[in-house]
Amino acid sequence: MGIPQYIVAGPSEILAITGSGIKEIRLEKKHFLWPLQKCTRLDISPVNYSFEVQAMSAEKLPFVLPAVFTIGPQLDENNESLIKYAQLVSNHDKNSNHVKELVKGIIEGETRVLAASMTMEQIFKGTKEFKKEVFEKVQLELNQFGLYIYNANVKQLVDVPGHEYFSYLGQKTQMEAANQAKIDVAEARMKGEIGSKQRDGETKQNAAKIDAETMIISTRRQGEGKKEEVRVKTEVRVFENQKEAEVVEASAELARKKAGWSRTARLAEVEAEKAVAIREAELQMEVEKKKALAQTAKLKADLLSKANVEYDIKVQEANSVLYKRQKEAEAALFESQKKAEAQRASADADLYARQQAANSELYAKQKEAEGIAAIGKAQAMYLGSILKELNHDYSALRDYLMINNGIYKEIAQLNAQAVNGMQPKISIWSGANGGEGGSGLKDVAGLYRMLPPLLQTVHEQTGMQPPAWLATLPDESK
Repeated sequence: MGIPQYIVAGPSEILAITGSGIKEIRLEKKHFLWPLQKCTRLDISPVNYSFEVQAMSAEKLPFVLPAVFTIGPQLDENNESLIKYAQLVSNHDKNSNHVKELVKGIIEGETRVLAASMTMEQIFKGTKEFKKEVFEKVQLELNQFGLYIYNANVKQLVDVPGHEYFSYLGQKTQMEAANQAKIDVAEARMKGEIGSKQRDGETKQNAAKIDAETMIISTRRQGEGKKEEVRVKTEVRVFENQKEAEVVEASAELARKKAGWSRTARLAEVEAEKAVAIREAELQMEVEKKKALAQTAKLKADLLSKANVEYDIKVQEANSVLYKRQKEAEAALFESQKKAEAQRASADADLYARQQAANSELYAKQKEAEGIAAIGKAQAMYLGSILKELNHDYSALRDYLMINNGIYKEIAQLNAQAVNGMQPKISIWSGANGGEGGSGLKDVAGLYRMLPPLLQTVHEQTGMQPPAWLATLPDESK
């Protein structure tokens, strides 16, 4: 496996990685490039595309629309647009004819469709709306290639040679402006003469009006002066009365406050005397509490000292008992350990004796087995030599061994013992019509004559009854 190569993208670049370990395309700013992987640098900076789009309005008037579009790869959170751009456009240079033709085709198509639905006047007057519509339509188509319009600048519309609509429209506008200027000059001259006359009349009218207003204001000012004098005298009198009333009210308030201050001082003296008495009682109570606390502390100290002495005595006694019990337990433990060691030694000796006896028995068994094996080996050699002398006749060898070992004699004795004690019954059956019929009927009659004694004998010897469908023996118990 090769050494990976560390690749870092520039500020306006992004890395598109494909190959081993990557499902489709992975976009990274930095990456360890492993063997069997391929990396392509994508330049995501926008590019300006200038076009002159020829279109036709709803009145079938052709025109040229110069436009400059700033287009580049679209950046989003999930990088879906960049993946589309990497798959469809990144293998071509952004300034190549292929990309230019692609963008130009989309812009021309959408512009022509939009212009065909609008009149020339609407296109000319609504340039802003027309630009917005073109921008939205083109952007919708560029989304499938992962491209985004960063800026769109639509210039002034230009006439197509032979169709000078905008030139004639400009001349019309120029003539209308000149005529409007002449009308404005005449209206200005007329307004100037009329205005001069109006100004003279208005000046005289304003002078007479000002003189009349001056007389009215002078008379009004004299009346207002007299009214002001009366008002000031009235306010002074009212102020003096208010001051006298305030003085009387202040005197009454002062007397009321003096009475209150005297009452407050007396209450303060009484409260001070009561507070002194209460404080003396509280201090006496505190003294009694302190005395009670001192006596309680003393009693507690005496009881605690006595309890500590009793506790120390109890602890010493408990320690003494514990020490005695520990010594007894240690002695019992030592004795148990000695007994256990003695039992272990006895068990070891017994085990050793048993192991020696087992070893001796095993040795005896091994020797016995070796003797039996030697005997068997000797017998095998013996039998082999006899079989060889009998020309490998196994039946003769078997008869020889049975005769030599007394097997026939034992068989005869066993048969005699088996027959001994049996009391067989012999029954003779005869038929009255034995001489009748042919030879076949005689055989059948003979067979039937044999069945009763045979079944009777089987029943007497074994106790078994014949099946009911064959025969039924007489019941002797009745």
